[in-house]
Amino acid sequence: MKIWQKATDSKKEVEQFTIGRDPEFDIILAPFDVLGSMAHAHMLAKIGLISQEENQILQKGLKEIYQEIQSGKFEIAPGVEDVHSQVEFLLTERYGEVGKKLHSGRSRNDQVLVDLKLFYRAAIQELVEETQKLFRLLIQLAEKHKTDLMPGYTHTQLAMPSSFGLWFGSFAEGLAEDMALLKTAFDLSNKNPLGSAAGYGSSFPLDRTMTTQLLGFADLHYNVINAQNSRGKTERTLSFALCGLAGTLNRLSTDVCLFMNQHFGFISFPDELTTGSSIMPHKKNPDVFELIRAKTNQIQAIPVKVGFLLTNMSTGYHRDLQLLKEEIFPGIATLRECLKMTTFMLESIRVKQGILQNQFFKHLFSVEVVNDLVLQGMPFRDAYKKVGLDIEDGNFHPDQSTLNHSHEGSIGNLCLEEIQKQMNQQMASFEFEKITGSLDKLVK
Repeated sequence: MKIWQKATDSKKEVEQFTIGRDPEFDIILAPFDVLGSMAHAHMLAKIGLISQEENQILQKGLKEIYQEIQSGKFEIAPGVEDVHSQVEFLLTERYGEVGKKLHSGRSRNDQVLVDLKLFYRAAIQELVEETQKLFRLLIQLAEKHKTDLMPGYTHTQLAMPSSFGLWFGSFAEGLAEDMALLKTAFDLSNKNPLGSAAGYGSSFPLDRTMTTQLLGFADLHYNVINAQNSRGKTERTLSFALCGLAGTLNRLSTDVCLFMNQHFGFISFPDELTTGSSIMPHKKNPDVFELIRAKTNQIQAIPVKVGFLLTNMSTGYHRDLQLLKEEIFPGIATLRECLKMTTFMLESIRVKQGILQNQFFKHLFSVEVVNDLVLQGMPFRDAYKKVGLDIEDGNFHPDQSTLNHSHEGSIGNLCLEEIQKQMNQQMASFEFEKITGSLDKLVK
């Protein structure tokens, strides 16, 4: 039985095809559906569509269901279409006719929308917290290894001296920049669509500002059509934010796989964090980082899939939008897992010392020698030509023990404090405490 069903039911084949994978995603949305219903019931009582006594009954019933969800006892019964129907049926079964009044003034369209917004907002908070853990570790590693030199590459060819401090710090700042994209997605998720109903509002005098405050949203989608049209727009924006973070992890993973190679040997990990070969006893494979690389590539494909799902989408709700969950939900879970594993692995990374003392890397210092000649008064083009000819003639013998890089963001001036400030500013902009306070108050 469905809450919208009248005299006839859908064919089994149609029902199975249209429901798709929604049941597995509805379990994820369940706690957020109840939170949205709590706020909606309070609002219905305020505008007089239900009595205060009825609201108290609904709040009691919704809190019971919320606790069941939190303890893992909630499930969608066979034959029940979705989480929204299950919650309403439970309320009606346990508390009678009052359960049927909860849906007044809303549609499944805005009910799903508010569930998604609340879920995305919470998921983004988890991603931000995991990113911050990895960021802190990268800053620590950059400080610890700021004097440990390594080769820098362009075109995968030896280029100039770098350092592990510079390398770790680059990913730290990259994560801070990725937070800006995630904040944009968060801002779209932090707008209240409840009260837009099917996308054209309601003749009931709904107090949308009240539900906005109860659910801790920063603001509401004022135009009810735009509220509905935000479904898809929010996912597209979020997919790009996921892609940004995934891109940073992808580059880090590729570097790690390369630098662990015996031809490089720049870094290593304890044996228990690598895998072996069934035939070659010497092998220590970077399987974790290879999988992070592969998984983050999958995540970077999500914006393309979302874009195609939204192609030629006219104003209003379309069932096509249901499929967005199949891309976004697993993408969020996978990215969270990749962040955790990257942090876990880097906690045990071992860095090789004295790499650039090897004569093999002497050509990395060509720019250093050119710059020294320029400082002595030789024109840059002449200095460049001289060093180039010395290299060709085999007369290039640089000092590989000293480097004089002092400008902002260079080997000798990593600007880790400034990068930390960037991350702190991004973190402060999310205002998670305000949201947590509003939802705790609603539940308690």
